[in-house]
Amino acid sequence: MIANLPLLVITGPTASGKTRRAVDVAKALNGEIISADSRQIYRDMDLGTGKDLGEYSGVPYHLIDIVDAGEKYNLYQYLRDYQAAYARIKDNGHLPILCGGTGLYVESVLNGLILPEVPQNDDLRKSLAGKTLEELKDILSEKKTLHNTTDVDNCKRAIRAIEIQTYYEQHPDEAEFAKPQPIKDAVIIGVNIDRENRRNRITARLKSRLENGMVNEVRNLLDRGIAPEDLIYYGLEYKYLTLYCTGQLKYDEMVEKLNIAIHQFAKRQMTWFRGMENRGFKINWLEWDLPEEEFVNKVKDIIYASRE
Repeated sequence: MIANLPLLVITGPTASGKTRRAVDVAKALNGEIISADSRQIYRDMDLGTGKDLGEYSGVPYHLIDIVDAGEKYNLYQYLRDYQAAYARIKDNGHLPILCGGTGLYVESVLNGLILPEVPQNDDLRKSLAGKTLEELKDILSEKKTLHNTTDVDNCKRAIRAIEIQTYYEQHPDEAEFAKPQPIKDAVIIGVNIDRENRRNRITARLKSRLENGMVNEVRNLLDRGIAPEDLIYYGLEYKYLTLYCTGQLKYDEMVEKLNIAIHQFAKRQMTWFRGMENRGFKINWLEWDLPEEEFVNKVKDIIYASRE
């Protein structure tokens, strides 16, 4: 029965331990993991993205370290690469397990989106240059319903979103092709962690990563010639560490601001997941601190119940 499951999703906020849970489940169910993390795709961005590759313990993983740091990567590319990874896993006779906390990626996969490649519109970009983020969001909201603004949290992303919607308006046949075709019978597991433990784990993890060389990771990227603005574009660790490395923040100020930003990010993730539930996705929440065997058995029970 599990062999016929089209997709298992294990998601949750940052610091909830979802990667370790996905690995445990993959070992028990003969699965392979597809990352749904918008930054772990980049090579040499390891500590800042929390790859923790040692956690995989031999379980095959996909869509990690596939793009050079400094490059841009969008939803169209992710869905294209996801489909290729998914096909390989199915050809292997294994269970695809989508694991990550980038809500846009998770929901887009579950919706079965296949996006056309949208070319750059230089004239449109020139007309939008200089507008504030709020102005850009207002323009975008006239073109589409904004369920969540996490994916348009800076001007570059908002302009790209407007560019895509404008393209769809001009090419209605391709817009029709891009409409959601939800995956039937996918099972979604959410790793639930209470606010206090989440905050403690985020702060402890940040301290550990700084002690293990996260500042040097960013310095090395800058020394290789990657533009500071390109690293800042990636947000969170790379934004604040770049500001520190370029002399725009003092160390203690950087740590404080980054810690706050990660906590805020985790709250936005939970807002996205609640929005998914409101949009009809059933997320089966399991507690983050369940013993390994109990967690795996509960996942199995949820899968069996979904197949009845």
